[in-house]
Amino acid sequence: MTGGDPRHFLYRDGMLDPDQAKRLAARHLGGADDGELYLQYSASEAFGFDDGRLKTADYHTTSGFGLRNVTGETTAFAHANEISTAAIERAAATMQLLDPATAAAAPSPRRTNQSMYGSDDPLSDIPFAAKVALCQQIDAAARSRDPRVAQVSVSIAGSWSVIEIIRADGFVAHDVRPLVRLNVQIVAQDGDRRETGYHGLGGRYLYGQLFEPAEWNRAIDIALAQALVNLESVAAPAGEMQVVLGPGWPGVLLHEAIGHGLEGDFNRKGTSAFSGRLGERVAAPGVTVIDEGAIPGRRGSLTIDDEGTPTGRTVLIEDGILKGYLQDRLNARLMGMAPTGNGRRESFAHAPMPRMTNTFMLGGNDDPAELIERVPNGIYAKSFGGGQVDITNGKFVFSCTEAYKIENGRIGAPIKGATLIGDGPTVLTRVKGIGNDFALDEGVGICGKGGQTVPAGVGQPTLLIDGLTVGGTAT
Repeated sequence: MTGGDPRHFLYRDGMLDPDQAKRLAARHLGGADDGELYLQYSASEAFGFDDGRLKTADYHTTSGFGLRNVTGETTAFAHANEISTAAIERAAATMQLLDPATAAAAPSPRRTNQSMYGSDDPLSDIPFAAKVALCQQIDAAARSRDPRVAQVSVSIAGSWSVIEIIRADGFVAHDVRPLVRLNVQIVAQDGDRRETGYHGLGGRYLYGQLFEPAEWNRAIDIALAQALVNLESVAAPAGEMQVVLGPGWPGVLLHEAIGHGLEGDFNRKGTSAFSGRLGERVAAPGVTVIDEGAIPGRRGSLTIDDEGTPTGRTVLIEDGILKGYLQDRLNARLMGMAPTGNGRRESFAHAPMPRMTNTFMLGGNDDPAELIERVPNGIYAKSFGGGQVDITNGKFVFSCTEAYKIENGRIGAPIKGATLIGDGPTVLTRVKGIGNDFALDEGVGICGKGGQTVPAGVGQPTLLIDGLTVGGTAT
């Protein structure tokens, strides 16, 4: 959608207009501490190209509202997939269950003129046939790279969302959010052995960047290199050893093992390992962890969060000292802190909660090659796959999709089946080297919490960790 007012997707068919929305919010939320009427329209598409053929093509649109009334620590929330005066009135009946607020209503978010992305619709920007043709090009190019390529899977996905937030005091904020992604997976075969490599990229922009030959060829090269490396891999060693984490995407370990523990709700309730520790040393000197939603075009970025608060740069840990938490409006108010622009929700059908945007550790002064030279016996983890994390204590298990032995300070054989086991708070204290090669991931992160998923970004420099438990299969 280029040109025009995207808000017409929210106010159409005469079922609701902007003035009616303001009146409804004032009438039904005026006696609350906080809350909002959240309107959303979204369109999404996904293409799956596998084994030389288009296997799936999906297009979906949805619209609806969420009505939230917050009084004290109690939240009443109702939603429907119909944006109309009648539906909002029906939802408001549930608000009567809450006692009236006794304090002054929380002030509205501050205004912002920042914009982290454009408002054009990526779905209508490129014709359907061109998207299928790109998948075919990638498939053919990948197969021509190496005779060991046995299977190629390509997927393209995009979404476009229009939101509006209306508060009881007349505050109105809106945002239009594009998001695109390209994934390339390659299976390489040598004899009876088959191994997989993967690379993905994307962000809050139009498809044009993904259609650049340099971009999708790079995705092929990275995925193929990973698959071919894994064909040569040997069984991973096991035991506690020094671990070097590569830059960029390995920051997902930081996101899961540490980031969730810095979200306001867990700290307000005292269930995080970081609860009540502001001002204390929680990490090694030099460790600085940031959450920043105001990075143009990034997958985890937002111009405003889902409560209308502008995003920004929140310092969580500075030189090893705990400085702050990630806050939505409810937890910030109850903790006597300021919202940080981290109130996020999956859709209109979900209430917001504190969530990360782009969370990363800043770079240091160490030469990455020198960090590897410090390790007599350990592993170098270049890329991660899935993992499991206990948010309350940060205990994690992560599988490596590309990793190598380090022997006598040199990168050795690639290894298969390595898992990293530990806990986030301990890992922070064991950081012994911080590379000068900071990088963000390439735009593939999906964060889950409380049954909701949202796009997120991660990043870090090369890190030397002095002791992690490595799970492996070598005898």
